[in-house]
Amino acid sequence: MMDITQSTKRYAATEAARVLPRLLAKSSDANLIRLTRVLEGIALQEVHKVQMRQLRGLFQQKHPALTLGRRLLREINPNCRRKFVENLGLNAIYFGAERRNELMANDQAAPFLLVISPTERCNLHCRGCWAAKYRKDSDMPLELLDRIITEAKEMGMYFFTITGGEPFVRKDLFDIYAKHNDAYFQVYTNGTLIDDSIARRLAELGNVVPAISIEGFEEQTDDRRGRGTFAQLMGAMDTLRRKQVPFGFSSMTARKNVDVVASDEFIDMLIEKGCLFGWYFTYVPIGMKPDPSQMLTPVERERQRERVQHIRATKPIFVADFWNDGWATNGCMAARLYAHINSNGDVEPCAFVHFAVDNIKEKSLSEALNSSFFQAIRNRYPWTDNQLKPCMFLDNPRVLREAVAEGRAHATHEGADSLITELAPTLDRYAEEMEHLTEAMWEELRDQLQPPRK
Repeated sequence: MMDITQSTKRYAATEAARVLPRLLAKSSDANLIRLTRVLEGIALQEVHKVQMRQLRGLFQQKHPALTLGRRLLREINPNCRRKFVENLGLNAIYFGAERRNELMANDQAAPFLLVISPTERCNLHCRGCWAAKYRKDSDMPLELLDRIITEAKEMGMYFFTITGGEPFVRKDLFDIYAKHNDAYFQVYTNGTLIDDSIARRLAELGNVVPAISIEGFEEQTDDRRGRGTFAQLMGAMDTLRRKQVPFGFSSMTARKNVDVVASDEFIDMLIEKGCLFGWYFTYVPIGMKPDPSQMLTPVERERQRERVQHIRATKPIFVADFWNDGWATNGCMAARLYAHINSNGDVEPCAFVHFAVDNIKEKSLSEALNSSFFQAIRNRYPWTDNQLKPCMFLDNPRVLREAVAEGRAHATHEGADSLITELAPTLDRYAEEMEHLTEAMWEELRDQLQPPRK
């Protein structure tokens, strides 16, 4: 039960989130810095106070994060801005942490977010898509999706990533976004279905942010996604920007495009189009026609990590690297900070690990997240001291093999077990190479990651 101090801070945080973004939209950099002090003062968790001090330090150094902050306040419409602050900032990060901490104190699963695939249907057929092997006739019933989100919020989760397939083939998902207007939804989309009508609806909702998949410039994007796709994506970005709907990008990096998608020219183009954030996902041999030869070599992966650091230090856009940013989440997030539920209801520890024990149609969300399989994964955490190689199947493949055996997990589609069978020798060699390459690098980076003091 909250004490008076916590209750007062919670009320103050809610009021500040409601009023301050509107006041700051045309304010000075100095006021943005003052805002971090206000948010630090009303934060309920020490980790959030530390984060506000870190952000203030960046602002004071005139880091590009300051320009990004101005973009968030000025380039998106008031409704989207309010939902970003209230739903993601307060409900998901601030207030949700209280409930999640209670669960963790009782050795229960307490993820920060859920990735949900309500459909595997898609209007494109991209090479290397991890969803390509799932059944296409198994849309998740809307009632089930509603139940999952309701139960997740009871566990302190208010941030959801919706993927597929192509989520925008299902118009009924807008009803879910509207019903759960206290939650925040990131939608991974190929972007080709975004038109004025969809952009208008997103602006009205305010709590949905698209992440548009793009593989580089026209040559790279059309090579993987089909001729004309790049032009469609450029049009979708223009449409979203006209409606002042926040959006970002998502890029799968493979040997063909790694130096393109992390280049200054590519990022500058996306910033010019209005992108506020971006995700990098390293190609892994799953899904349609898995091809280990397209995986980044350890050297290429390290080069990508360095490029992402450069982008963060010089560009007014937030970028994250799913595989190389393990240091930011204290290691692998699978079964710990997030999970994936596919359209058939299988509850997987990661969107790239297609094994499960439970199906959400038969269990509560809490039961599924505390399955023998998930516990077998969490019991092995941390499985490495080197957070530059956090992944449990790419960098530490024995972890997945052991957890699948102990938890008696099954593959959720045909061929998924290749990660622990025919591809095992390839992944073992890759993991060994990553260890040799990054061991000294991690020792150096770890010393740099000390949080600032007051």
